Amino acid sequence: MTIGVAPARRTASAVGEIALGVLVAVVVATVGLYAFSLVQWPAFNSSNVTRAITTLGQVTAAALFAASIYLYRIHKWPWIARLAAWIGLSGFVTVTLGMPLAATKLYLFGISVDQEFRTEYLTRLTDSASLRDMTYADIPPFYPAGWFWLGGRVGNLLGMDGWEVFKPYAIGLLAVTAVVSFVLWKALIRADWAVAVSAVTTALVVAHASPEAYSAVIVMLFAPALVLAWGALHRTASGGWGAVVGTGLFLGLAATFYTLYLGLAAFTVVLMALFAAVLAYREKKSWNVLVPIAIKVAAIAAMSGLIAATVWLPYLIEFLRGAPSTSGTALHYLPEAGATLPFPMFEFSLMGVLCLIGTVWVAVRFSSSRRAQALGVGVVSIYLWTLLSMAATAAGTTLLSFRLEAVLIVLLGSAGVFGFLEGSHAIYQAINEPPKFRIAAVVVAAIGAMTYAQNIPQVLQTEITVAYSDTDGDGNRADMRPPSAVSYYREVDAALTEQTQRPRDETVVLTADTSFLSYYPYFGFQGLTSHYANPLAQFDQRADAIEQWTELETPDQLVDALDTSQWRAPDAFLFRRGADGYTLRLAEDVYPNDPNVRRYTVTFPQSLFEDPRFTVTDIGPFALVVRAN
Repeated sequence: MTIGVAPARRTASAVGEIALGVLVAVVVATVGLYAFSLVQWPAFNSSNVTRAITTLGQVTAAALFAASIYLYRIHKWPWIARLAAWIGLSGFVTVTLGMPLAATKLYLFGISVDQEFRTEYLTRLTDSASLRDMTYADIPPFYPAGWFWLGGRVGNLLGMDGWEVFKPYAIGLLAVTAVVSFVLWKALIRADWAVAVSAVTTALVVAHASPEAYSAVIVMLFAPALVLAWGALHRTASGGWGAVVGTGLFLGLAATFYTLYLGLAAFTVVLMALFAAVLAYREKKSWNVLVPIAIKVAAIAAMSGLIAATVWLPYLIEFLRGAPSTSGTALHYLPEAGATLPFPMFEFSLMGVLCLIGTVWVAVRFSSSRRAQALGVGVVSIYLWTLLSMAATAAGTTLLSFRLEAVLIVLLGSAGVFGFLEGSHAIYQAINEPPKFRIAAVVVAAIGAMTYAQNIPQVLQTEITVAYSDTDGDGNRADMRPPSAVSYYREVDAALTEQTQRPRDETVVLTADTSFLSYYPYFGFQGLTSHYANPLAQFDQRADAIEQWTELETPDQLVDALDTSQWRAPDAFLFRRGADGYTLRLAEDVYPNDPNVRRYTVTFPQSLFEDPRFTVTDIGPFALVVRAN
């Protein structure tokens, strides 16, 4: 179980390269985003100026990729080749996402839909490094905090609020991850091929996974991690321990960033182990060959488990202590995409063509290429997971298989790059190696890549438009149109802090305008929906309690109900004013229906708060009710 000298040196070299590459990526992303902020750009959805600059930046990144590949192929100036790849990859991410968003402070999808709770989580962990739930007071977090904790430390270091650091942090970390992915690929395959596959998969991730920035980090690393895992398992007993460590680190990272992708990655590694065991037994005809594989799987599990504990341990301790909880509904979502098998290789697009090439390559090379075996097992695991998710619907839940399509596209896209490179070389040899063929192949690849890359802002048009139409934490809309009620949040916050005389993170607010918690780190009494709520928070029981409060008749009854609540009661209420009183628009899970959420409104009589123990302040469309200390 010792690691040889040569593998250890290669590992140390890769770690050193990652450190330097990360530094370069941080510099490129920081300088790029800062430079974009110095110009008063027009909104992306009202002008083509930023799109033109985006395309120009992408061409520059492509030129750096070409230079890097050329230098690697002629075996000259390897450090310049590396630097060109690092700058090209991080620059591509920065310009492709940063330039279209240059005139807004918000990231893709603004503060809408799922981005609301993500921003709330980042705001919570920017306010404090303690592992706390995104919404509820006094309970440990249920959703993995890794991405949000790191972002919170970045925001805290830069003196930025959580909502404001979201965009630069998300873009910067994706830029860093693109470089890390390249270094991993370069340790596994030829350097020039590593540049090509890293560039293509980076473009695929930006186009299809970047709105969910924390999962995109895992998607970008998935393909090289699977190749690494296959190298760990499909080797002799004395080899592959560096790969075992790398696989354990990847699974640990997935556990701290995105639970679903941890499940998929672990499922794939188990499939790989079974496949490796079959191959080893067929070759040696001895059950003893299974022992090294089992030991490596155990080591990967132990390592990833230790890393996962850094974010999961507080929740697990509370859960094992028997803390009151309800069944989570996070898996209660089945859109049309989750009810069918995804076949991106048959889409009529450049991405579809690339995935089709990848499918053919995996099928043809599966028996002879470890890369094809690794990526092939990954693809098979996604389809098996999807089928298991469909089967789980019979039990009243799902496995959220629709969220795996981005991973499938990246795996097939990676295979497509190898298929194109090997296929073009095979054609070159088959037609007697004409000197112009290689030039033609390069031209076709370059034109196809640029056509796809420059269309990425169009793919993300809806997400970009929402980033401009949502109102940010300063009360502004980047498209210069009248802001929403969010513009009153500053006044609400000022009144709250003045009347409670407590820090924000010591105040619990009951509100249906939960985006307020995305901008300010108050705790909420109730979350956005049950699907994002911590099981320890008992979402359904809280909803019932809120409805019971609306049926009370006197302030004394309300105060008594709040004082005897099994949870920490609200210190303040942020209502909307309605014709019959103060309203809250709440949500309940209605799975298996699609949409899976039903909105309903509850109304508190104004008379419940006509008492010296409550202070009512009208702010815009809101009625802020603060309970006296």
